[in-house]
Amino acid sequence: MARIGFIGLGNMGTPMALNLLRAGHALTVFDLSAERVGRLVAEGAVGSETPQGTAAGAEAIITMLPAGREVRAVYGGAGGLIEASPPGCLLIDCSTIDVATAREMAAAAREAGLAMLDAPVSGGVGGAAAATLTFMVGGEAAAVERARPILEAMGRRIVHAGESGAGQAAKICNNMILGISMIAVAEAFVLGEKLGLSHQALFDVASTSSGQCWSLTTYCPVPGPVPTSPANRGYAPGFTAAMMLKDLELARGVAQEAGARAELGAHAADLYRRFAEGGGAAMDFSGIVTMLRGG
Repeated sequence: MARIGFIGLGNMGTPMALNLLRAGHALTVFDLSAERVGRLVAEGAVGSETPQGTAAGAEAIITMLPAGREVRAVYGGAGGLIEASPPGCLLIDCSTIDVATAREMAAAAREAGLAMLDAPVSGGVGGAAAATLTFMVGGEAAAVERARPILEAMGRRIVHAGESGAGQAAKICNNMILGISMIAVAEAFVLGEKLGLSHQALFDVASTSSGQCWSLTTYCPVPGPVPTSPANRGYAPGFTAAMMLKDLELARGVAQEAGARAELGAHAADLYRRFAEGGGAAMDFSGIVTMLRGG
């Protein structure tokens, strides 16, 4: 088992860290919330007062942070993780951030003689708790193989997407599809309501026909057809609208930089911005159906 530092114990980071402990890894953790650190300490982790403190004796360090700004602050510069990590330590960033930051931090790690992977996840809070996440990993193949036993304690599927930044690129593209498809499914249910269709009738048709997609069959945005979907618990988040907006804006940015047309992605970002700014930021992203309905 490995000695691992873990930084960022939010809604995703906490269950991921707990699964590492349950797999027998030795964990040193840091978060800005002392309460979250205390929960992990109660489960057997060692708490650290600084991000750099998690690096002492670590074979690997995992971060789950909000955005590229925080990743740069934690890894880069004087006293950052790249400077503080022991020789041979493997750096694994599971945050969803911009591709440029992922590549910049990986290059800085290489210059310091360290391997760094970008390894954002898909599967939401439920997948994090059940250790069924998908990891989309960018970096050198040898580093991915070193990371595999650690990632397998938290997820079911590890996909090596390519060189540094490729994991972030895959995550951004995937979530653009997700954001667009959720709006399409929600609009169809709103139209169905106007036409007198029951939620169940539309679900029974679309889920077995050409309209089938994950946003419908696993995360149906209306109560009833999929009992485990957030719609059945008041849109309590597995993945917030604010986080979906962040990912869609990342997609918009890289599309502009790459000269790619992503018009539906840009429109989806505009709709999620309106939903978030209208009070839906902390709701599950599937709750956008309430805005589309006019509620």
